[in-house]
Amino acid sequence: MSDSTEQRSNIPEFSVSELAFSLKRTIEDNYARVRVRGELSRISIPKSGHMYTSLKDEKSVIDAVCWKGVLSKLSIKPEEGLEVICIGRITTYSARSNYQLIIESMELAGEGALLKMLEDRKKRLATEGIFAAEKKQPIPFLPQRIGVVTSPTGAVIRDILHRLNDRFPRHVMVWPVKVQGEGADKEITAAINGFNMLPDNQKPNVIIVARGGGSLEDLMPFNEENVVRATGNSKIPIISAVGHETDTTLIDYAADLRAPTPTGAAEMAVPVRLNLIAQIADNENRLINGARRMLSENRHKLDTLAAKLGDPAHLLELKTQQIDHASDRLDHSFKNYISVKKNDFLKKSAYIPSPKQNIKLAGNALNLCVERMERYKTRTIENKHIKLKQMQEKLELLSFENVLKRGYVVVRDENDRPVTHASSLSNGENVNLQFRDNQRVSAIINGDKKATYTKKTRTKTDSQDQGSLF
Repeated sequence: MSDSTEQRSNIPEFSVSELAFSLKRTIEDNYARVRVRGELSRISIPKSGHMYTSLKDEKSVIDAVCWKGVLSKLSIKPEEGLEVICIGRITTYSARSNYQLIIESMELAGEGALLKMLEDRKKRLATEGIFAAEKKQPIPFLPQRIGVVTSPTGAVIRDILHRLNDRFPRHVMVWPVKVQGEGADKEITAAINGFNMLPDNQKPNVIIVARGGGSLEDLMPFNEENVVRATGNSKIPIISAVGHETDTTLIDYAADLRAPTPTGAAEMAVPVRLNLIAQIADNENRLINGARRMLSENRHKLDTLAAKLGDPAHLLELKTQQIDHASDRLDHSFKNYISVKKNDFLKKSAYIPSPKQNIKLAGNALNLCVERMERYKTRTIENKHIKLKQMQEKLELLSFENVLKRGYVVVRDENDRPVTHASSLSNGENVNLQFRDNQRVSAIINGDKKATYTKKTRTKTDSQDQGSLF
């Protein structure tokens, strides 16, 4: 045995599965907890709910998997091209000899990446029309009910209630939510949608979504798509008051009005009650003074017009005379009209014959018609008698009895039906022979179609129907 053969025999032998398992264990033991920074690429989430993606930089690419349960708890939504820092473990996929990162948590890689993600999201939502100006609703001047979506324990709700109480006390409906951290965006979305689903007699007239200042990461729930879409689709006007005046979130673009602070939102929601009272009092005084001036001016105008009008009694006398004259003319015209129509009637009635004369003329015409009808009836009956006699002579001429008088006979079968063809007779069949004067004899057909005759007594009840000649 050669040295090379001995050397090969000392190398341990693995099956493919053993080697793959050994590599898997080695990699998982050495990379059980890693922190990887890279750009998300080729994101895929099939029906199973797991996310399959890749982390890449300028030179390399690593496959990554995020299971469904972990994906739903991530603080950020994975998007294509987003630079993130993932924490997880490295494992292998033996079926393809690949290694991959199992993601357990994910965060944005610095504020720059976060701002880039927000800018891209803002452009996409703007393209969908979420921020369109025509969707903005006016804020009611004096709402009866005000809904507030904020944390119930912070200073924000106290500032809002204090400012509302100072300006114009209103009924406030608070929907408590988390304003930062995991799940805050879902609670804010549920609060906005919940206010919109209340009965009309319980809905707030305006909603204030508020929280205090904070870092960009603290304000992230107000940049999430579900919160922005709920704000843009709300049927109730929304005032956004998130952070300080310099802080801007995506909900500010979707809201109907943006307030610099939560206190400013309360000031925008209601007017100052004392100012309204003073304004109403001033308007009342101006209205009363204006009404007095208008009455005074109209009184002077009325006096001036009355002076120009003259004494109504004199005007009435003139109109009374005019009516009397018109009545006289009308009476005369009516009498004249009746007289003319009466003369016309008398002239036309002279041309109309008397009813007795009309009846006499009509009677003469009727008698003439009767005489004509009688003559026509007599002539028609005579013509019909002549035609009937002619047809009777033709019928007698063509009758088969006349043919029988010339020596012909009618052959009938046992059922007294005329026989027209010899082929319809069979040997031994009885037949009847009809001669003139309805004389009949019976006969039997022999093999040569010859008949043996037997004289039959004529009866008056025998059929007189005309049949075919044999």
